[in-house]
Amino acid sequence: MQEDKEYLEQFAKRVRILREEQGISQEKLAARSGLHRTYIGMVERLERNPSLICIHKIAKGFGINVKDLF
Repeated sequence: MQEDKEYLEQFAKRVRILREEQGISQEKLAARSGLHRTYIGMVERLERNPSLICIHKIAKGFGINVKDLF
């Protein structure tokens, strides 16, 4: 569905913006999040639909609450 894709696009953009604001690489975010380095890139390129658990891990990697990712 188009609506689903739009949500994923917004999430991917938010992850990239936060990562760039913090001045960290995808690899650094992945290490902080406990995820594989390629996973972050796949999320940012809309190749993955992250689960709630992975969203929580990404937020933790940024040092923010899950709600701040949206």
